[in-house]
Amino acid sequence: MRIAVSSQNFKTITGHAGKSRRFMIYDLEPGSEPVEVERLDLPKELSLHEYHGPDHPLYQRQLTHILTGGAGDLFIERMARQDISVISTSETDISAALSAIANGQALPPAAPHEH
Repeated sequence: MRIAVSSQNFKTITGHAGKSRRFMIYDLEPGSEPVEVERLDLPKELSLHEYHGPDHPLYQRQLTHILTGGAGDLFIERMARQDISVISTSETDISAALSAIANGQALPPAAPHEH
């Protein structure tokens, strides 16, 4: 799996993935430790909320999932069109969340998304 984590501070999972401009990219295999492979620090005009082109930098990273603290239905649908699944959680610890995913454990759900 290749997972992008929305993290505005590059320390914790943060919400509103559509407006996020910072992502940490991890490779993750079941039962293994996550490996950080890249960090993206995008300009405001490249947040997914602002940019609607087919060549967004996240789409070029062979992602299977986006892990976030919150995302709306339109964002989830948009990612599905790119074959990217969205995982929304209230967990803020990146290591704990990735470990749970690697071990097939459920994450606590995110709070309802509001604009």
